[in-house]
Amino acid sequence: MDEKEAPRVGAAVKRRRRALQLTLAVVASRSGLSVPFLSQVENERARPSRRSLELVAEALETTAGELLAAAEASRTVDVVRSGDRSPGMPAGVRPLVRGRHQLHALEFTGEQDAGREFQHRNDELLYVADGAAEVEAEGRAYRLDRGDTLYLSGGVRHRWRATEPGTRLLVVAVGDHVEAEEE
Repeated sequence: MDEKEAPRVGAAVKRRRRALQLTLAVVASRSGLSVPFLSQVENERARPSRRSLELVAEALETTAGELLAAAEASRTVDVVRSGDRSPGMPAGVRPLVRGRHQLHALEFTGEQDAGREFQHRNDELLYVADGAAEVEAEGRAYRLDRGDTLYLSGGVRHRWRATEPGTRLLVVAVGDHVEAEEE
């Protein structure tokens, strides 16, 4: 099986490993594969050969077939139309991704509560699609105009406000239910 035919099973491997509460080191020890290779597989930077997948599956007390099925089941293609609204979301806030995935994205339109402070466990990117905004983070104020982005690492306290009418701010982050790890 060549690289293009090799399965993308990283998310399924990571979910199974975490469900069993195993570290990469334990899976490496059980499978005979290296921790760096397993990390690359889990992060979709490497694709295992059929034999490596079988070794990983055995270490995770499952089968290669079950990992492949879980990987296929986790693939999603979903279009969120501009007019789609989600019940329970406040006015001016629209999710750009439905469901619970690794990627979390929201669109904020109009004024927001500038006094409300945010702090998220995982990294976050703010992108101004229209208008302008001011973000206060780590004791500094940043003015963002249309097309500007601001990156915040996990744990940074911040607040923001629109500074022009019709401002649309997109917030993209690793979902809070996912434990982002340093590589």
